[in-house]
Amino acid sequence: MRVILFGTTGMVGQGVLRECLLAPDVERVLSIGRNASGQAHPKFREIVRPNLLDYSDIEPDLTGYDACFFTLGVSSAGMKEDDYRRITYDVTLAAARTLARLNVDLTFVYVSGAGTDSSEQGRIMWARIKGKTENDVIKLVKSGYAFRPAAIIPEHGIQSRTPLYRISYKLLAPVVPLLAGRFPKYVTTTTQLAKAMLTVARHGASKRVLESADINAL
Repeated sequence: MRVILFGTTGMVGQGVLRECLLAPDVERVLSIGRNASGQAHPKFREIVRPNLLDYSDIEPDLTGYDACFFTLGVSSAGMKEDDYRRITYDVTLAAARTLARLNVDLTFVYVSGAGTDSSEQGRIMWARIKGKTENDVIKLVKSGYAFRPAAIIPEHGIQSRTPLYRISYKLLAPVVPLLAGRFPKYVTTTTQLAKAMLTVARHGASKRVLESADINAL
């Protein structure tokens, strides 16, 4: 299996990359993003580029892939709606359109979040925009999926780039096993999330939108 990964430097992306590199059936991982990850592995290659809205100049590099795991995202805190929409919706759909056209049987997994508004009509800006992103990815890509994790616990030394999150995760570390076991509807780990994405890429899923409990059950 050949995988394209967006958001490699983020907490979720780091977890996905780790599991992809460990998986025997993943032969190649291509990372695309604005920043270099600093990772080195025989199966790993990355393309660093400032423009994530147009891929016409690198289309030959984007063919022959089986799955795209799209984990790139930003917090909406302090952002204007147009700016958040450009990063959350426009960047995601630009990638989905290009990759679906170049790879007919591609599985595209978009990492969204718990509380996303599928109606696209709600009052919460981020939930409404993510809902439209989910809906349009699923319409566009034959094997398109949206993952909606709630709380995500990092494992294997993975850290969030957000200082507040890093502190919170460090404080919660002693009770992580208890939280994950007691609250599967709300808590997953970077490992569970990544393995679930690989499972969906290999075998599909019975639903197109998966909440934390669905992710943990895969």
